Amino acid sequence: MALDLKYFPLAWIFMFIKPKIAINGHLFPGQWGRNVIPMPAGQHHVHVHVPYLIPSRIGPADLQVPLQQGQSVELEYRAPLFAFSPGAMGPGPQPWNGMGATIALIVVPFALLFFLFILGFAAA
Repeated sequence: MALDLKYFPLAWIFMFIKPKIAINGHLFPGQWGRNVIPMPAGQHHVHVHVPYLIPSRIGPADLQVPLQQGQSVELEYRAPLFAFSPGAMGPGPQPWNGMGATIALIVVPFALLFFLFILGFAAA
């Protein structure tokens, strides 16, 4: 099984945090990029998240993966853009979850500042 773990480049803080991979409840060392984990045939429960402060787990994602004898599976995990959104995991390419919330958090303050600027300009 190969897991390609990715984070959005502007979320550079993830560069210093190692993601956690659990398969059938057993922890495996994870790193950003391609992780190859040899697994026997059968049904496997794959869980990936990024440890953090608040919340303690960013982008949890779970997936049931059936493996046949000699089969290799390529999966992609993408950490979310917004800390309270789930991660995305499955065959690549996966979407960046939390895009709408992130855009809203950036656009709304700028829109309010622009509105206050226009209001101040009109009052003068």
